[in-house]
Amino acid sequence: MVGLTWMDLMEQALPYPAKAGDQPLLVASRPSPQEERRVGLLVLCLLALFIGVFTGFGAVALRALIGLIHNGFYNGVLSFHYNANFLEGPSRFGDFLLLSPIVGGVIVVYLVQRFAPEAKGHGVPEVMDSIFYGGGNIRWQVAVIKSLASALSIGSGAAVGREGPIIQIGAALGSAFSQVIGLSTFQKVTLLSAGAGAGIAATFNTPLGGVLFALEILLPEVSNRTFLPVVVATGAATLIGRILIGPDPAFIVPEIQFPLAQSFSFQEGLAFVVLGALCGVAAWAFIRLLVVMEDNFPRLPGGVYVQNIVGMAAVGLMMVVLTRAFGHSYVDGVGYGVIQSVLDDQMTAAGLLALLFGLKLLATTISLGCGASGGIFSPSLFLGATLGAAFAAVAGFVLPHAGLTLPSAAIVAMAAMVGAGTGGVMTAIVMVFEMTRDYAIIVPVIVAVAVAAGVRRSLIGETIYTVKLRHRGHRIPKERRMNLYLVKQAQDVMERRFILAKAGTTLNEAIDPDEVEDDLRAIVVEREGRIAGLVNPRSGLWREARTNPTALVDRFVEKRPALCRDTDLLSLALARLKRHRSGAAIVFHGAGRPRASDVVGVITKRAIADAVIDDVAD
Repeated sequence: MVGLTWMDLMEQALPYPAKAGDQPLLVASRPSPQEERRVGLLVLCLLALFIGVFTGFGAVALRALIGLIHNGFYNGVLSFHYNANFLEGPSRFGDFLLLSPIVGGVIVVYLVQRFAPEAKGHGVPEVMDSIFYGGGNIRWQVAVIKSLASALSIGSGAAVGREGPIIQIGAALGSAFSQVIGLSTFQKVTLLSAGAGAGIAATFNTPLGGVLFALEILLPEVSNRTFLPVVVATGAATLIGRILIGPDPAFIVPEIQFPLAQSFSFQEGLAFVVLGALCGVAAWAFIRLLVVMEDNFPRLPGGVYVQNIVGMAAVGLMMVVLTRAFGHSYVDGVGYGVIQSVLDDQMTAAGLLALLFGLKLLATTISLGCGASGGIFSPSLFLGATLGAAFAAVAGFVLPHAGLTLPSAAIVAMAAMVGAGTGGVMTAIVMVFEMTRDYAIIVPVIVAVAVAAGVRRSLIGETIYTVKLRHRGHRIPKERRMNLYLVKQAQDVMERRFILAKAGTTLNEAIDPDEVEDDLRAIVVEREGRIAGLVNPRSGLWREARTNPTALVDRFVEKRPALCRDTDLLSLALARLKRHRSGAAIVFHGAGRPRASDVVGVITKRAIADAVIDDVAD
C-alpha cells in the first residue's frame, strides 16, 4: 500500500509533456509511491496489546465521564458513580429536564463543528470509511472530541449509546498509534480494527463478541495477520474492564430454560420465526427513519445550532411527558435501565412496551439526525428488548403453547435487532450468548437472527452502518474475500504510465521504437477531447508496429472500455472489467462525465496481478 495520502497521489497526477515535433499524443505517468514500514506479526500483536490496554482504560473513563455529566444534568450532584442499569425515577429538576438535552446538544455541536466533524453521529460508519477510503487514517483529535461529545450527548439525555463512541475511540487510538510509527496501510487497518473490537469488548464484557465485530463488520481480510492482533487487543481490553468495572456482563440475565432444539413444538418454532421477521421489519424501519432524519435535519433553516435545538427539544419533551405519565424519562441515554427491567420481568405491560419502542425509535433517530454524538448499538438492544417483550405478551394469547416468556423473547429479539440492523449476525449471536451464558439460547437466537437479517435484506440492501456511506458515494463491499487488496482504490493499483493519443494516430507515432513488448503502455485514444477508446498493451500492438507501422491505433481500440474513478475501490473496478469483458480499465479523476484530460491512469490485468502478489508477499 502507498505511503502518500490519496490527495497527494491526485495532486501528482501530472502528465509528462508531449513529445517534440508536435506529435498528436501525450505520454503520462506518476511517480511510484513510497514504501511504508511493515513490522512482523509478533511486533504487531505487541502493538495491539498496548492499544487494547489503552482502549480498556478509555472505556472505563468514558463510563465515568458519562456518569459525571448525567449526575450533573439529571440530579444536580457532582459524582462519577452512575449505574445505567437502574431506573432512577424523576429528575430533581422536574420539567426543567426539558433543557438538559438542549444545553448538552449545543455544546456538542460546538465541539464537533470546531474540532472534529468526524465525531458527529454514531461513529462506526466513519471507522468503515477510514478503512476503505481513508487508508486507515483517523486523526488523534477524534478520540478526544468523540469522548467529550458522546459523554455530553448521552449524559444530557440524547437517546444514543456508548458503544459506538468507544468503537470510534478505540479505532482512533489504533490508527493514531500506527501513524506515529509509520506502519503500512494494511497494518494500520488491522490495529484500527483491533482498537474498535477492544472497545466493544470492554464495554459489554464480551471478548468473543468484540473479536467477531472487528472481523465481521470492519476487517476486509480474515487471516492470522489480522485475527491474532484483534484477539490480543480485545482480550487486553476485556481484562482491564473486568479489573476496573467488574466481571459481570452488561446485563444481569435470569436463568431462562429454553427447550432443546429437538423438543421444539410447532408453535415454539413459529413464534421465533415470526419474532425474527418482526425484528427484520423493525430494523428496516430503524434504518429508513435514520436516513430520513439525517437527510432532512440539515435542510431546516437556521444552521446547525438551530437544527440541534429543535431536535433535542423534541427529545426533552418526550422525557418530560414520560416522567409525568410513568415516573421516569425512559428514552434518554443508553436505556440500559429499561432493558434490565424487561429482563427482570418487572415491565410487562404490552402497551407501555410498544410505546417505549416507538418513542425510542423516534428519539434515537432524531438525536442522531440533529447532530448528537453516540452509537446505535444500545438503542438497537432497547428496541429489541421492548419489541420482543411486547410480542411475547401478545403471543401468549395467540400461541398459548409457544412457551415464550417476556425475558426470553426480549433476549432473542435483542440479538435479532442487532444482527439485522448492523449486518453482524455472528456478532449478535455470540454477544447474546456471552451475556446470558446459557447454551440453550443459541438455537432460538440463530433462528430469529437469520430470519430478521433475511427480511431486512429483502427490504433494504444496506445496513445501518453502510447506508450512511452509500449516500456519500462510498460503497462498502458486501462480500469481502479474505484479501486486503480490496481496500485499495483504483489510484493505488493503476499503471500511471500511459499514452494519450488522438484518433488517427499511426502506430509509429504512438509507440516509442525503443520500447520493448513487456514494458508497453496502454493507449487512451481521444477524439476532440472525448475518450474514444482504449488500446490494451496486450493487444498485439507491438508486433503490428514492427510489421505495419503506418496502421492507425483506431484499428485496435476498445470502443466501450471500462471506466472507473480514481477513488473507486478495486472491487468495483474488477466488477466493471468483468461486465465489459475488457482487459483494462481507464481511470479518471473527477465527478462528472470524464473527458480525455481527466484520465490519470489505466488498470490492467498486470497491475491487478501485481497488487495481489504484493498483498500475498506482505
